[in-house]
Formats: sequence, C-alpha cells, structure tokens
Amino acid sequence: MPEPLQPALDRLRPLLLDTGGLVRAVASGRRRTAHPDPQRAELRPVDLRGERHLQVTSTDGRIPVVRNLTGADAESTVAGLLAQPFGNWHVETRDSVVQVRVTKRGEAQVHTSEQTAEPVDTTHDRAKNHLIDPADPLFTVLGADAAKRRQVDAFLRQLAPIARKVKQEGRPLRVVDLGCGNAYLTMAAHRYLASEVDPGVQTLGVDIRPEMAERNARVAAQAGLEGLGFKAASIEEAAVDPEFTGVDIVLALHACDTATDDSLALAVRWQARGVLAAPCCHQDIQRQLADSQGGIPFAGLTRHAILRERFADVLTDTVRADLLRLLGYRVEVVEFIDSRHTPRNALIRAVHTGTAPTARRVAEYTELVSAWQVEPALAERLRPEVDAVTLG
Repeated sequence: MPEPLQPALDRLRPLLLDTGGLVRAVASGRRRTAHPDPQRAELRPVDLRGERHLQVTSTDGRIPVVRNLTGADAESTVAGLLAQPFGNWHVETRDSVVQVRVTKRGEAQVHTSEQTAEPVDTTHDRAKNHLIDPADPLFTVLGADAAKRRQVDAFLRQLAPIARKVKQEGRPLRVVDLGCGNAYLTMAAHRYLASEVDPGVQTLGVDIRPEMAERNARVAAQAGLEGLGFKAASIEEAAVDPEFTGVDIVLALHACDTATDDSLALAVRWQARGVLAAPCCHQDIQRQLADSQGGIPFAGLTRHAILRERFADVLTDTVRADLLRLLGYRVEVVEFIDSRHTPRNALIRAVHTGTAPTARRVAEYTELVSAWQVEPALAERLRPEVDAVTLG
C-alpha cells in the first residue's frame, strides 16, 4: 500500500548511516516533474586507513565523483541525497532489502524483504577484472597512466574473442599491426595474447619511420616481450614483402585517412581471418562531398563544414564495413573506448567467414555510393575483388 513519502525516507536515513550493517544502497531514477542532481548515487561502507567510512559515488551521467565520508559529513550528505527527487531507493543491509519507489502521486511504495547475513565487502579498492594486471612491468616501461591502461583494456576486450576464434592448431598465431606508431597497444596485445591465447604468438609492428621501429624494439626488449618485432616499411612495401605470409590478424589503429583503407585492403589480400581497425581522420570522402556538383540526397547534411565532417566519418566507415561484408567478412562497428577519452572511438571488427554476399547486400552498397556520388578508396584498392562480387 502507498504511504506518505517523507516518513518512508526518514526510515532509510539510519540504514544508510549504519556502516556496520549497510551493504549497498543505490538512488536512481527521477520523480514525475523533477530531476535529481546527481542523476545516480551509490553508497557503501569502506575501510580506509583503519577507519570505517561511507563511500558515496555520484554521477551526472558522465563522470563519477567518489567521496569517503565520516561523522557530520556523512550525515549531511545522506540528508542531501534523501532530499533529492530520486524516483527509487534500493537499500541492502546485512539482514534485509528495502526498496522505496515514488509513485506518480508522490507517495512511497515500500517493499521490505529479509536476506541472510553476508560478509560486507569494505575494501576501498574493489578488484577489477583487468585483462593485463595494472602492476605489470609493461605499463611501467611504457609510462602508461590510468587512462592509457583503460584504453588498453578496452582494446583487448575487442581483440580477445577474435584471437581465440582465428587461432589455428599446429602453428603460432601471427599478428601484424600496420602503422603501429609508438606501439603501446601492439605491445599490450602481444603481452595478452602470449599469456592467454598462444604462448608462441608472433607479432610484427610496421611503421614507416625507422627511428620509431628502433625505439619500439628497444622498449619491447626492456619489457621482455619475446616474439614481438618491428619493421620500418610502408604499407605498400609490406604488401610485396614475402615475410608477410600466413597473417591471422591485422591491426590498423588510428591510421590517418586512406591509410586505413590501405591497411584493410592489404588484410583482404593477405586473407587475414581477423581485422581490427580504429580509423582516424576521414578526409577523402569529406573532400568528395565538398566537391560535389549537386544532385546528392539531403544536401543539408553536407552544407555546413562541421556537419559534413561528421557525416563523412559515418559514411566512410559505413562503406568500409559494407565492402568487407561483400568480400566475405562478418563485420561489427563498435565503440572502442568512451568518447570522453577520444572522439575517434569507432572500431571496425571483422572475422572472415567466406560467406558470399546476397543480392540485397550488393544492392545496398551500390545504391549507397551511387546516391552520394562517392568513390571509396577501399573499393579502388580492391577493384578486382569488388567488381567480381558487384558485377559478376
């Protein structure tokens, strides 16, 4: 039965402040005509420097703020949160669960249930499932801060399932990173694959700058990364180098403009079974849209420079994904890492299946490039292969 709201909230106050009995509490949602600030809050007890604190993690929907409070500070914070127009409170203690939902009429719908007492986790830093231990010496050698480690972990979570899928019995996994730059993701990928997928994995980072290849080789040696090498070469040179045979996975991370297309084309020509590409700038199709003489649909999308740039990003990666599908890959375009770390956060993830394209997929691609009057760089690099499926 609904009951007056304020008395129900008042009953929550001692539960939230009892750091000996509280397990976890969450405030979320909003009431009918009001918005809480913050949008969400989580409370739990923690032990810090030998003293029990109330940890309050609040967020505005983007950035979490963590505070560890005692005494009057804890009391005033809890009072402030109870005064916010949250739509729901979920409070777990050692022996009960109390849920308060605010109805449309501003009343409280309260549900209380008993639960068996469990040990309360009061560790300040709860264990996180990192794919590479943050204490790994690799991160020290790379000088990687917490943000870099998060990016590494996000990338490895995309790489791991593909690596396991394409690994072939009887020979080492072979990975090539085209345009590897300072190679911190290359090195992290090799560390993870060697420890979790294939101890014999062979990884090669390719960069056009000899000084970068030399620097990366030194860092890899300091980190003890056996089976990882670096080579100074352009993508064009790599394409004709007999050393690149039997490549299982091609990485192309933040290669600028059509360098991503060069890498994807080479992956297809090598018949790589797995591909992960995180494109950078998308200038080629953006220029084609700007130079269009008219006749393209929805011209307002490309009239303003900033909108044309953003639309070109979407169109370019859509075309790349469609072309890979036509050429026998199963493709996903996913978020690489949260956009607050980098706006270039799309990842094209593909696994070769050899499935022939349907007539519908062919029509979708040809209609797309025809309507927008663009000539995709990847299609030009793979003209014989693309013509074979679109014209034959």
